[in-house]
Amino acid sequence: MPTTELELEQRMKENCYNFNGYSINGNSIHEGFGIDKLGSLFAWYYTERGNRDNLKYFQSEKEIVEYAFKQIKSDMWAKVHRVGFTVDKVKIDELAQTLKKRNIEFLQDSIPYYGSQSPVYGIFVFGCSNRRVIDLKDKYHQ
Repeated sequence: MPTTELELEQRMKENCYNFNGYSINGNSIHEGFGIDKLGSLFAWYYTERGNRDNLKYFQSEKEIVEYAFKQIKSDMWAKVHRVGFTVDKVKIDELAQTLKKRNIEFLQDSIPYYGSQSPVYGIFVFGCSNRRVIDLKDKYHQ
C-alpha cells in the first residue's frame, strides 16, 4: 500500500493507470479527482467544468493516499486508455478486429458527440495493454 503521493504516482505508472481523471502528486487535469494540501490538511477533491468541491479531508498524507489508492483501484475507468476515436464505423470495426487478433481486451462504445444522428465511436483498452497498441493510436484516433 503506498503511503506518499510519490509512491502512489509510481504505483499508478507501474500498473498503467490513466492520469487523465486523477491529479496525483500535482499533475494537471481538466476534470476528475485529486489530492491537494491545504495548510495542515489534505483534501480529496473533485473538479468539473472549472468547479471544485473538496469532498473529504485528512490529517496526514498517509491517510489520504490510502483513501485515494482504494478509490482509484476500485474505479474501472482509472485503467482505461482510449485507442480509437472516429466517426468512421468501418475504421472502428477494423480496429476491433485488430485488437481481437492481438488478444487484447477492449471496450467499445459510441456517443452522440456531434448529435444523435452523427455518433462518434470509441475503443478503449485496459491497463498495460496500452503499451501494446501504441502503433494503432495515430491511425484510429482522429
